[in-house]
Amino acid sequence: MRLENLNLATHPFKNRKLPYSLAFLFLSVGSLMLLFSFSEYRQASKQNEVLRSQIKEIREQLNEYRARNEQVRQNLTPEQKALLIAAHKLVSQKSFGWSRLLSDLEQIIPSGVSVSRISVENIFRQNDRTLAELELGVLSRDYRSVVNMIEAMNSSGIFRAELRSQSLQKKDYFAFTEYKLFILYKQPFSYSVNSEVAQKGE
Repeated sequence: MRLENLNLATHPFKNRKLPYSLAFLFLSVGSLMLLFSFSEYRQASKQNEVLRSQIKEIREQLNEYRARNEQVRQNLTPEQKALLIAAHKLVSQKSFGWSRLLSDLEQIIPSGVSVSRISVENIFRQNDRTLAELELGVLSRDYRSVVNMIEAMNSSGIFRAELRSQSLQKKDYFAFTEYKLFILYKQPFSYSVNSEVAQKGE
């Protein structure tokens, strides 16, 4: 065997088809990805246009309803307006969870303080949340316990309390003070009145 047959450098390996094949493969894959991305972009654009059209229609309907509502309100007599307000209050009261209010009060009132009375001043809805304005009367011998209770209420996120008045009370040989507080109670979002009704039915 001759040495020139063993020297591969004199006859280098040449395959010109492989680089072109790889380049064509990469180009094809890139083209497919580009087409897929463009298709997804067009689909997203169409969905965006549909959503914009729906939002525009909803806004127009809301404006129409608001205009009709305002027109109806202007045409109401004073008696009808008072009846409408009473109806709204009745709906708010039905959607209010009294059991949850009492449970939340029980958890936050300390042992040295007892409730003497609760009166409801107003119930209304704000941002899809039911709120109640209450007048709360509590009895205690220790002023500091009442102050701590008010601080706990204001940091709870569902109560907002402020002291309105206090008066010394005497019964037999016992002396204690009655405190009147204004309470703004925000019913928690997680609470459902339907769940309360279901519990009562069990």
